[in-house]
Amino acid sequence: MRLEEEIRQSKFESPYQKVTVNILYTSNWIQNKSAGIFKSSGLTSQQYNVLRILRGKHPHCCSVGYIKEVMLDKTPDVTRLLDRLEIKGLVSRSYNDKNRRFMDVTITDEGIQLLEEVRPTMRKNEEEVRHKLTEAEAEQLSALLDKLRG
Repeated sequence: MRLEEEIRQSKFESPYQKVTVNILYTSNWIQNKSAGIFKSSGLTSQQYNVLRILRGKHPHCCSVGYIKEVMLDKTPDVTRLLDRLEIKGLVSRSYNDKNRRFMDVTITDEGIQLLEEVRPTMRKNEEEVRHKLTEAEAEQLSALLDKLRG
């Protein structure tokens, strides 16, 4: 469905305003679809993102600063996020051997298992995109979004 129909607005000040609104609307649409997946797993989207980052570095650890730097949603309180994940047994933290002011964070086996359980549902979302966009269109859209962020 076209943006104008979705938000019941037919006039925009410019194509630039329209594309900005469209990106925001689409981002929220994707987040809302994903929120149900995460909620059924007892996660927030930010917690899922942290687990995804840690799985990508596994078996190596990450610093809190690195996690904060590469998160999709730049939440200011990564420490509290990690506290919740540690309570759930999904991550472990330890002091860095070289500098005790820094924490090393790793994903646990339980964290990896939870991501594996969520993976099929996340793939269904990706399949929905696959049915709406060709591979070339998906590449083009990614390139345009990269260009927009500069």
